[in-house]
Amino acid sequence: MNKRTLSFTEVLIDYSAIPPLQTFTARDGESLYYRRYPALSNTVLIMLHGSSWHSRYFMPLAQSISAANAAQVYTPDLRGHGVHPVRRGDVDYIGQYEDDLADLMAVIRKDNPGVRFVIGGHSSGGGLAIRFAGGKYGGQASAYLLLAPFLHFMAPTFRFDTDWANPRVARLLGLIALNTIGIRHFNDLPVFSLNVPQEARDGVETLSYSYRLYVSYSPRNYRNDLRAIRQPLLLIAGTADEIFRAEQYEPLVAQCASAQVKLLDGVSHMGLVMAPELGMIVNTWMQGCITG
Repeated sequence: MNKRTLSFTEVLIDYSAIPPLQTFTARDGESLYYRRYPALSNTVLIMLHGSSWHSRYFMPLAQSISAANAAQVYTPDLRGHGVHPVRRGDVDYIGQYEDDLADLMAVIRKDNPGVRFVIGGHSSGGGLAIRFAGGKYGGQASAYLLLAPFLHFMAPTFRFDTDWANPRVARLLGLIALNTIGIRHFNDLPVFSLNVPQEARDGVETLSYSYRLYVSYSPRNYRNDLRAIRQPLLLIAGTADEIFRAEQYEPLVAQCASAQVKLLDGVSHMGLVMAPELGMIVNTWMQGCITG
């Protein structure tokens, strides 16, 4: 069977106009990196990037949103990724991404009293946004934006005819069993490799994930975490997505209190973030759900 290959063609653009990386200090003392796109708005959109890459590819979307003054946009490079990864492909413990995101929100809130947060994410970043929503910090967000989010390898949205992620199934199942009985000593072991095409590699891609990073990046239980979202939710996906079945999203988010699903015809997984109409859709939605 010929497997679908994830194309990065749409995101291989000129990034010379990108804002510089800035840092904030997480609770463990580590300096973590983000980019900021300013706007005359009391709404902050934090966009969480997908697997392997880092936040750079959000530049066109972030510029569109900030230029319209729909929201200030922050695009963090998640721990274990990007130019300054701490330990590439690894975190310290399961749930650290949620703590890191809460720490970034606290820093932003200090300089922006009364700010309202929209938590967004693409692909695995969308999975992290869902995990965040179902956890102890989920109520800190005013809305959620999901772009072709990863739910689970056994979710109806997942395509098995893709070569993007290569799991070590036996090791993964073994670590799940060990963690169930409280044994976490082996959680630093790699459980996934990622098939980034050569033309998209620049030396700062992340090609392997530890067990604890993979779990931290994914919903705990996607149905339960989605059910916990009582805030406005917008999910957007492309009908030509190479790794997820876009038509399967709507039935799964129907349980959310205030959910909208939009499918962009003929748009691929990475092309979704670059779609010319995406900024307008997001701006209009945020204006309605945050200020409306």
